[in-house]
Amino acid sequence: MIAELDKKLKITEQFSHCFQDHRHPSYIDYELHNLLTQRIYSIILGYEDVNDHDLLRYDGALEIALRKINNSELKTDILAGKSTINRLEYCPLEIVDQSKSRYHKIELLAEKMKNMFVEIFLQTYKKEPKSIILDMDVTDDQVHGEQEKAYFNKYYGGVCYAPLYIFSGRHLLVAKLRPSNVDPAAEALEELTRVIRLIREKWKKTKILVRGDRAYSREEIMNLCEEQPGVDFALAMATNEQLKLKASDIIDKAKKDYEARLEPVTELITSFFGENEDTEMAKKIVPNAKWFRSLCYQTEKSWRKNRRVVTKVEYGSEGLEIRHVVTSLPPSKITPSLFYTKKYCPRGEMENRIKEQQLDLFADRTSTRTFDSNQLRLWFSSIAYVLVQAFREKCLVNTDFEVATVGTIRLHLMKLGAKIWESARRIKIEITSACVYQDILTKVVFKLQLIPNSG
Repeated sequence: MIAELDKKLKITEQFSHCFQDHRHPSYIDYELHNLLTQRIYSIILGYEDVNDHDLLRYDGALEIALRKINNSELKTDILAGKSTINRLEYCPLEIVDQSKSRYHKIELLAEKMKNMFVEIFLQTYKKEPKSIILDMDVTDDQVHGEQEKAYFNKYYGGVCYAPLYIFSGRHLLVAKLRPSNVDPAAEALEELTRVIRLIREKWKKTKILVRGDRAYSREEIMNLCEEQPGVDFALAMATNEQLKLKASDIIDKAKKDYEARLEPVTELITSFFGENEDTEMAKKIVPNAKWFRSLCYQTEKSWRKNRRVVTKVEYGSEGLEIRHVVTSLPPSKITPSLFYTKKYCPRGEMENRIKEQQLDLFADRTSTRTFDSNQLRLWFSSIAYVLVQAFREKCLVNTDFEVATVGTIRLHLMKLGAKIWESARRIKIEITSACVYQDILTKVVFKLQLIPNSG
């Protein structure tokens, strides 16, 4: 199913255009596109290690999938093994010119690769959308060797990388591997500038909202958004004494609101259980008081002008909690409470996308020595995610798996026992009649037939 979708959308074909193959045509047994699709499909199927390909090269279903991509006649030769796949992934430090290398002749075109993710994202829309949201975040990628540019990070408590991600909803736009000893916002401005530029080349009127946690509430990022027409931002920021002072009135209101609701509950519990009963029970029952307001604020040195800061004050059993989000959206367009709950808080959904990348598609498999090779491995995982997301969007809409994770989709729709029958004219795949998801599989096959070929 993945191969059939890929054949129509040409995702791995676009991926293969981001490499330069210096191998002599007469010596090639495995085309570059075949090697890439074999590696990506194996990641989708749950095989993270290159060593797995010594057995996967004999896998009948994978062989059929790759033949569909090739659109060639049936052959009996096996797929690529671990040594061939490893030459695709590994980027040695000592090689300067891959065209003259004996073993590593496949060169990555990094700039083309980075733009490809945005281009695929733009292709998913039939017409220009009214608005999109770009979410930025960083995560940790723990390593356990002598990897290049891997350093100890006190915040994450280990030696790791700190990859930067940018998503738009469920669509992956940026997966940038970075050393963990850099500023959390390092390279965010460059990546965001590039993404917005590529989007604006095709979509002139789409409104863009940039979201991020407080690591990205930097003057240069806010300036970028303010200078671009139709681009706004919503970035968390740390609290300080000035902000607390400006919000002192709603802090008092939140405290009084909580205490007013706590009092009758405490009296009720006391009447049932006596005077000596601990009021902790009442505190657990009464929900926290939440108040919102907009502030006009400017830092002493770092900001060049006043900006709107939306403050959320929450008072409850754990005491006071105060959070701030700086935004370019004016109060006339959206109230503070709606802005915080509807515009900013959904940013947390991006964490689930990163979990899918690392837990289900092995984006943390950065165990090779060189930094460039580990970046390539991250991109392999990323293109696998893009392909599964296209499968979710094109084939699983209005099914139980419409918002399922990659791991759930793999377990229930891809890891199926089956018999494969091959003849000179056809290939027949028999899945047990006891398969509980055969109705969904039927829908998927039907939807695949309706998808037009791209290009």
